[in-house]
Amino acid sequence: MPSPRFHGRVECPGRECDAPGCREAGEFRAPGPRPGGFDGPGDWRWFCLQHVREFNAGYDWFEGMSAEEILDAQSPIAGWRTTSRAFRPETHVDGMPRWADYADPLDAISARANGIRSRAEREARMAASGRFSREEAQALETMGLGSDTDKTRLRRRYSELVRRYHPDRNGGDRRHEARLNAVVEAYQLLRKSAALA
Repeated sequence: MPSPRFHGRVECPGRECDAPGCREAGEFRAPGPRPGGFDGPGDWRWFCLQHVREFNAGYDWFEGMSAEEILDAQSPIAGWRTTSRAFRPETHVDGMPRWADYADPLDAISARANGIRSRAEREARMAASGRFSREEAQALETMGLGSDTDKTRLRRRYSELVRRYHPDRNGGDRRHEARLNAVVEAYQLLRKSAALA
């Protein structure tokens, strides 16, 4: 027997069809007056099978779009041109994966998740050793340093990262400013640490 899960019907006792004058059960949803977006999924209208078919026959997804927007929306790579912060081209400087490094986007997502998990495990090991506090372990991860770090190595790494991320070294590009701030904060914490001799 085929599963009824994917046929689109959502049973909800007491909900009537939104079509004027119809008393049938409203079991099929259709886009409402407020579309989904940043603020949430939007509104839905609920119709019986006959009226949802009529709605779908007259629905224009491209309504209100310019010709260029329609062409962009119909492109087979629509939505893949933008990347989240974790997968931007400059992300590789910290060893994080980029979309371009993978043929399958799911492999990239998996690699990112594994990177986050292994970072958390390293932080936990450093904090469990008793030498570093949890905050200091996170700061070491931010700096890309291990538990064998001393003050000389910390200063050298700090200098390297500041040169890499500072806007003056990147033609005024401020994209790395958040990363630079994180490095400065981590360095300020670690330079006062008693664990680093």
